Amino acid sequence: MSLTIGNPAPDFELLNQHGEKISLASFKGEKNVVVLFYPFAFSGRCTGELCAIRDDLSAFQNENVQLIAISCDPMHAQRAFAESEGYKFPILSDFWPHGTVAKAYGVFEETRGCAIRGTFVIDKVGILRWQVVNGMGDARNIVDYKAAISAL
Repeated sequence: MSLTIGNPAPDFELLNQHGEKISLASFKGEKNVVVLFYPFAFSGRCTGELCAIRDDLSAFQNENVQLIAISCDPMHAQRAFAESEGYKFPILSDFWPHGTVAKAYGVFEETRGCAIRGTFVIDKVGILRWQVVNGMGDARNIVDYKAAISAL
């Protein structure tokens, strides 16, 4: 399934690394949202990408933008991952029902049971404004994300 730019982004509600419910709708009217799917907590490329974002967090999370990272790992793994790397943004668990949100965004890899590298920029109204989906082993280009966010 592929999402269409200009259409509403699928809403979701998942638990973050602290067990708190976070929904896309909770940011409606308040902030643009960057939804970033990644395959696995603690894997090399995923850790590197999220650490690069952590080190430049103000470009991805500020008074106008909220960053949300999602994988199909369980909440407790997400918490250990976020704490070990010092992530100051929500790390959400799409563990059960397994991959439901990743499936809604068209980034669930059935054979491996994980999300692939998809990034979605959603405006304050809840409309999808930009997206890119990379393969499992393909790193993201953070410069592209910054350009998409600044275009909002």
